[in-house]
Amino acid sequence: MGAEGFALASLVALAVFIFWVGLVKIAFFPLSVLFELRSCIRRRDRSAWDLSPLVSIIVPCFNEARVLPACVHSVLRSEYEFFELIIVDDGSTDNTKEVMLELGKLDSRIITIHQRNAGKGAALNTGTEYASGEFLMYVDADGVFRPDTIAEMLRAFRHAKVGAVCGDDRPVNVDRTLTTLLALISHVGTGYVRRALAVVQCLPVVSGNIGMFRRSVLQETGVLLTDSLGEDLELTWRVHRAGFQVAFAPRAIVYAESPSTLRGLWRQRVRWARGLIQAVVIHRGMIGNPRYGVFGVFLLFNTLSMLVVPLAQIVVLAGLPFVVFASPDFLPTSVVGWLSFLSVTVAGVLVVYALVLSRAWGDFRHAWTFPLWPIYAMFMGFTLAHALYLELTGARRQWNKLERTGAISVKGLEAVKGAEAVTGVEAVKGADPIVVKRNRSA
Repeated sequence: MGAEGFALASLVALAVFIFWVGLVKIAFFPLSVLFELRSCIRRRDRSAWDLSPLVSIIVPCFNEARVLPACVHSVLRSEYEFFELIIVDDGSTDNTKEVMLELGKLDSRIITIHQRNAGKGAALNTGTEYASGEFLMYVDADGVFRPDTIAEMLRAFRHAKVGAVCGDDRPVNVDRTLTTLLALISHVGTGYVRRALAVVQCLPVVSGNIGMFRRSVLQETGVLLTDSLGEDLELTWRVHRAGFQVAFAPRAIVYAESPSTLRGLWRQRVRWARGLIQAVVIHRGMIGNPRYGVFGVFLLFNTLSMLVVPLAQIVVLAGLPFVVFASPDFLPTSVVGWLSFLSVTVAGVLVVYALVLSRAWGDFRHAWTFPLWPIYAMFMGFTLAHALYLELTGARRQWNKLERTGAISVKGLEAVKGAEAVTGVEAVKGADPIVVKRNRSA
């Protein structure tokens, strides 16, 4: 076999590998159906709805003045009343601290904390230290709750082995092409994949903008890492390692900002990819290890699909011009061509199915952005390549959060933007952090 034949064969092999990894996700279809059937049965059991534990909602903030009010107002509108809201300002350089203190006057259940800048993981750990709840809920400052979000999260803790629950996070700023595309394809990862993986107890991440944990589980696993860019992912793997289950609550919805610029998307996805790489290194002993049950075996597939496939896609893309130049008649009738066609077809079917699962009927209007998905997929491959470079060169690990826009385009959420503050604040000051909480008897 000459060099040309070897290159063509290698390209076909990579294309087949990518296709088969993607094909495995089709097997998630019956699992997602089973999830829905189980959910329907469980929701008929009204006795499981009588819940009243205290929930500590912890919101870490760094330069979040533009979005924090909407988050707080949405939490205060919750149907579930037994909660405390702990806001931790992590040394913001804007007026987040002042906004936080004003919001703290709204309700006696709000506790505000200011600390020197130490990163998101440290801010969450500080909030956890001051929390009193049996359940701890971690939410980003741009998250906007629905009235039933907290209750739906709690209902997913069906038994004592469920140590953590992940909700459904959806874009709140669907006001431009990029965020519209993200709103469309995110349903595949949330509405479809999370349902399937929850059935086989392999949900790999409790989302940082809507995750809830039992306090007792966190006491066993330990606090969040402060030097990781994927603290939510790494903590989830520790929950699995400790032998607890991670459940999915699809009706527990929070709306949060998606990146509104390519630069913002690049920075976010690079940070996510670095977090995944760091988790793989930390927990490398779990990957493919049956000692950790089906989750350990699943991590091998997860590593291939999340770290190897995106890089393989770049190679296939880079090799296509060579194929066209070296063998013009090869591409139209080749394995690569047919697999590409089948992959796009399967992706389209999955998007439609995921929208139905999420009951996101209004998001069908975003279908016009679907042709942009292959471009997005290649973009993700390059973010992973850059993340690998940064990790190998020991680049600094920092929060690197999104620049917030404050846009809320989801119908029915406009009411969270305004509320009047109340007075009567009692300040309790320490050296660091500074904690301010209202007198509950006031």
